Amino acid sequence: MGRTSELSAAAAIQAEKLRKDGNSYFKKDRFGAAIDAYTEAIALCPNVPIYWTNRAICHRKRNDWTKVEADCRKAIQLDHNSVKAHYMLGLALLQKQEYTEGAKELEKALDLGRGADPNGYMIEEIWQELAKAKYMQWEDASSKHSWELQSLKEACEIALKEKHVFDISEAEGFLDEVSASHLNQLEALGQVFRKAAEADTPSEVPDYLCCKITLDILRDPVITPSGVTYERAVILEHLEKVGRFDPITRDPLLPSQLVPNLAIKEAVQAFLDRNGWAYKMG
Repeated sequence: MGRTSELSAAAAIQAEKLRKDGNSYFKKDRFGAAIDAYTEAIALCPNVPIYWTNRAICHRKRNDWTKVEADCRKAIQLDHNSVKAHYMLGLALLQKQEYTEGAKELEKALDLGRGADPNGYMIEEIWQELAKAKYMQWEDASSKHSWELQSLKEACEIALKEKHVFDISEAEGFLDEVSASHLNQLEALGQVFRKAAEADTPSEVPDYLCCKITLDILRDPVITPSGVTYERAVILEHLEKVGRFDPITRDPLLPSQLVPNLAIKEAVQAFLDRNGWAYKMG
């Protein structure tokens, strides 16, 4: 038993040395050598998730997304809360044009990242990739919807035209009334389809869904004791670099006084679900 423990400890030490070697190679852009080092570390200690995510980062640098996906899935098996694994798995799925599943992984990474470090450097990067994926989903769905609406509109116009021809053939001295009725029907049809197309037309994000400092749509909203809602990372940066006061009311404010605004967060998500174009405005 003691001998086994000694071997395990020696393997762990050697694996950590290989990880550090891999990190050094990575910093020098020697991704092949880094992959070899991490692979040796994995052979020694296959249950350490960071070895898998480190190797996945190298595969990402080489645009080898199949291997990125495989390594990230293994890392997630070992650590369900790995921000980097969920993030890179999301990117790999997006490369396969699996937008829905890719977006889910990015959302998971974002939630985990916010919980671990709300102001971390990765949060902005993950959000940008998520917003890009969501916008692409909306753009694809919007294009299909617009094409379907146009096809349906044209079919309706043809049907109205055929009805108009028939009505004229049946009319007995009331051609003006028939023509007026036809024009009214065409106008009503146009109004219906213009209304239907509004959902795919970008407009403005309501003010109450935007940060009072950046004016961008809120992502992780927090509310102050004064009742003002800000983007968490933005207000934390203000408190750290400018001063410990509410920038709108000027009342004294500490980071510990910020409370997640769950109602606004739900409202933002509902708005984004209905208006995917807004992801491009955050």
